[in-house]
Amino acid sequence: MSDDSVASSPGSQRPMPRAPGPLILNVNDSDGARYMVTLMLQRAGFEVVEASTGAGALRMISARMPDLVVLDVHLPDIDGFEVCRRIRDDPETSGLKVLHVSATYITTDKKVESLDGGADGYLAQPFEPEELIATVQALLRLARAERNLRDDAEALREADRRKNEFLSMLAHELRNPLAAITSALPILERRGATDGAEGRARDVVRRQTVHLARLIDDLLDVARVTQGKIELEWEQVNLSELLERVSNNVRSTKAVGRGQRIRLSMPDKPVWVRGDATRLEQVFSNLLDNASKYSNQGGSIRVDVSEVADAKPAVRVVVRDNGIGMAPDTLPHVFALFSQADVPVARTRGGLGIGLTLVRTLVELHGGHVTARSDGIGMGSELDVTLPRVEAPALAGKPQTASDATGATHRRILVIEDNVDVQQAIADLLELSGHEVSCASDGLMGLTRLLDLQPDVALVDIGLPGIDGYEVARRARQSPKGRALTLIALTGYGTPEQQAKSLEAGFDLHLVKPVDPDRLAHVLESQPTPPPRASGRVPPEARPTEGRSAVPSPPVPAAPHTD
Repeated sequence: MSDDSVASSPGSQRPMPRAPGPLILNVNDSDGARYMVTLMLQRAGFEVVEASTGAGALRMISARMPDLVVLDVHLPDIDGFEVCRRIRDDPETSGLKVLHVSATYITTDKKVESLDGGADGYLAQPFEPEELIATVQALLRLARAERNLRDDAEALREADRRKNEFLSMLAHELRNPLAAITSALPILERRGATDGAEGRARDVVRRQTVHLARLIDDLLDVARVTQGKIELEWEQVNLSELLERVSNNVRSTKAVGRGQRIRLSMPDKPVWVRGDATRLEQVFSNLLDNASKYSNQGGSIRVDVSEVADAKPAVRVVVRDNGIGMAPDTLPHVFALFSQADVPVARTRGGLGIGLTLVRTLVELHGGHVTARSDGIGMGSELDVTLPRVEAPALAGKPQTASDATGATHRRILVIEDNVDVQQAIADLLELSGHEVSCASDGLMGLTRLLDLQPDVALVDIGLPGIDGYEVARRARQSPKGRALTLIALTGYGTPEQQAKSLEAGFDLHLVKPVDPDRLAHVLESQPTPPPRASGRVPPEARPTEGRSAVPSPPVPAAPHTD
């Protein structure tokens, strides 16, 4: 029988009808041995194709992938060991099951060489039909199980990809209303509260918008953690100063409403570590938020900082609370994703169960470790973080603060934003700071106004109708009028990939909604001072109400997006 052929029945020149079972490739240079194996397999209901050389076998596999190869070791051109290695080395065929058979190489060392070389089984000839069929069926069951596992893994990867896309879009959609609220709040606070209730209501709005923004960031961060996409921006960090800042923030936003006390105990001199200041602030904010959340009204939280004198200098930060505590069986899982203390009261405290997962990941990325301790339910908890310590930098200058500025500079600002509430709130906030503001509600009109008005700064949304913000930046940079303009992306899209895409498109900076008003003011103040211009300010009451745009935006075929 010729190479690469379908097996025929004994004494017949016509091919046998195809069996409905799996396809087996039978490779043997001995006509008699090949005939007997084919006959055994066909009688068991398998479809069989044949090859008499190693090269023929590889051609057959490439042309028509079988479910299993019964491969003789002794072949005239390429021996069965080499054929098996080539099958394993090819990503397209690496999962193909190979059963080595041989009437010549039947010693133990040859069997070991076969299995070490990638074969899935080895039979020495002669063998009984029952032995061959049982071995083939076992290998086919294994192949099916592996195939199911691969399919399940691929389905999980696809589900994970869709989940991450959903989280990204969810965060983007949630950031729009937060951006409007965050920008509108300072406008409401221009005048003092009329009574205590109004003052408390303002404090609630301020605290809860910060809390919602933190939850959104955690949602996106946990997606990046599971994909290993978190990268650190390394610098020397004054940990003492960072902890004092975090403690004051939690004290004023979370603990004050619960009547809780936060006490910070640190060495007399500053403690320095090497790390990412933003991520370290996230670590200790999460720990203090958790301590406050799981402590009762009037509870106490302590943050103790100490230097560890060891072969490798370290700093130890212990966050203790006298709150609801944890059961012994909870402690081993406290850093697992979506884990929360398994007591009814803990479920009423809110949270996503992802904060401590982020803490552990970020601490370990900094070369440290974190542990959790508790004496039981109602006995409080203790989170212990150890980080490598470094010497203070030679010149540790005082960080510049907003109060160091010599004075505010009024600028001409273009806001390109299709969400009416966000556009209105940002424009009102900027005008209160003395800036001259123009607006556009879609990408095409925004680009036109950007090139015509030549503003000092343009705040550009990404998800715009017509053309998106990336395209606005790209087209602006291609025009002589837009090459030197300051373009800032102000968007709900905040992943590292999206930020990199903004810079690549031509933006000078990428800000994520909701941006803190003080942060926005600092960013605007840090931009190059504009040259003197003739005043062309239009009183707010004389401006069109539709998006503050002097020329209405034309209709565009694309449906508007929110960003």
